[in-house]
This record gives sequence, C-alpha cells and structure tokens, in this order.
Amino acid sequence: MQENRAHRTVAMVLFNDVLLLDVTGPMDAFAIANRFLPENKQYRLLTVAEHPHPIRGSCGLKVVADLSLQDLPAGLDLLLVPGGPGAYDVALPALERWLPQAVGAAKRFGAICTGVFLLGRAGLLGGYRCTTHWNYLERLAKAFPEAKVQTEQIYVMDRNLITSGGITAGIDLALAIVAEDHGKALALEVAKVLLVARHRQGGQTPYGPLLAAVPRDGSPVARVQAYVVDHIDQAFTVQKMADLVAMSGRNFARTFQREVGITPLQYLQNARIDQARKLLEGSDLPLKVVAARCGFGSDRHMRKVFCERIGMTPAQYRAQFGGV
Repeated sequence: MQENRAHRTVAMVLFNDVLLLDVTGPMDAFAIANRFLPENKQYRLLTVAEHPHPIRGSCGLKVVADLSLQDLPAGLDLLLVPGGPGAYDVALPALERWLPQAVGAAKRFGAICTGVFLLGRAGLLGGYRCTTHWNYLERLAKAFPEAKVQTEQIYVMDRNLITSGGITAGIDLALAIVAEDHGKALALEVAKVLLVARHRQGGQTPYGPLLAAVPRDGSPVARVQAYVVDHIDQAFTVQKMADLVAMSGRNFARTFQREVGITPLQYLQNARIDQARKLLEGSDLPLKVVAARCGFGSDRHMRKVFCERIGMTPAQYRAQFGGV
C-alpha cells in the first residue's frame, strides 16, 4: 500500500553487543532510498538507546545513539530492534519495559534477526507470524509458543509487524518497507545500488541444514538415523528402517515421529538433500553422480525434490553456494 505524505521517521534501537550489520544494513537501505526521494518524502533516521553512552557492538566497534529512550519523538512510523548476542543472551529489563509503550505509539514495528527475542520478552509476539535467523528458529518457537514462527521466509510481514531472518536479511526487510511506502520501482533502484537481489530465491531454506546433527546415542531411532546418513546412497522403505532395529513398521514409524518430530521418509528425504548440498558446494561432480550418491535415483528426481523443498534447482544451488 503506497501513501504520499511527509517524512517517515524510522528509529533503530541500540544496546551493547548489538550486531551492527543488523543496524547499518537497513539504515543504509533507507538512506539510499532518500537519494531518490524529494526532500519532504525522505526517511528521517534515528537511533535510540537506554543511555547516551557509547555502545559496543558485537564486533567491537562503538556507536552513540541519537536519543535516549524517554526522548523518542511521537508519531514514529517504524521502530526496529536489531539482533546480536545482546538481544538473545542477555536480559535488558529497561528496554523490555519500554518497548510495549514505544511500539504502541508507532505505526509499525519490527525486528532484524534475533532482535525478535527482545520483542518476545516484551510480550509483543502473541498471535503474530514472525521469523528470525534460521539457526534460532527452533529456539524462538520454544521460547514464545504464542508466536506463529515461520521457518522459510527471508522476512515476514503481519499487520504492523515485520521481522526478518539473519543479518543481511535486514536489507531485505528494509527493501520490503521501501516498496510498501514508495513502490517496487524505488525498492529495485535501492537494491541495484546495494548490489543485492530485490527478491532472494529460495528464502532462508537454502542457508541452513534441514537436519540437526545426527545423534549417536545407541537408541533404536538414533541407530536408524545414523545408518541412513552413513548409507544415504541406498534405497530405503519404512519397513527396511524398522528391520534394522527389529521393530514392526507401524511401531517404528510412531516411535520415530514422536522422537524426531518428522516421519521416517521425511527424515530420509532431508538427509538426501543435505548430503547433496554438501556435494554441490564442495565438488564439481556431475548432477547425475550427485543424485546417485545421495540415493535420489535420477537427477530429474533430485531436481524435483530440490525445487519443492529448497526453492531452487540443484544447478542454481551450486551456482549460488558452490566453492569449487
């Protein structure tokens, strides 16, 4: 939805151990948008912190906020909370008490990366769809079950809340806001200046593994998980997996889903994809060979699974993430 009105004020919250790329990425995107906007339509960019003292970012650089919390002006268009160790590893009681009132007075609010944990501790995620860095999605869902955590999108807009995946995804978030405020054409111009894609292919899914580290604790389910990963080129059925631990197929399937959270066949497919991604990233093997080594049967089937699950073809994945 586009509007034509005066300055939009964007405030970014600062705190010790903030990830400065979460701050500077979005703020630079808005600043570049200002180059294309008439003066009376430009973003007014502010930083705000609990105290007017230098703040040390997680990389060691220091910054000073424009304003203290109590001096934040009225009529704020957007309040953003960045991430970093200071957002998810440390309690910030003053900020957490201040945020509900500040958000209530703002037209929109949001978080970059793990800044969403601060919003959650302030009680601001209830009933909202939201996201964070792929490595913290499970932690977010467990910490705030009232939130509707989305696992694949680079950013999520839900009513007056916008959240993004990790680190550079803050730029994607800012571009989405520019597109909503001033149109897609301007957002594309800003993206060109920043040398980033206006829309990333595949969302967050290509960036993190589909499976956590394989447990090797000797339990029946863990033994099957390890065997599947170690023999990923083989053909498997649920019954074949069950036979490995002398269980009935039905009992094994129930036990596996209860302990792992997905079905045995979903686990198998995810394991095949993760192994294929490693080969695509670290080798120049032909796609037919990758497909065979990972148990897909054919490169056509591997392509179908990649498109459905990763959002891009194996060739596109190799072009984006391959290192050889």
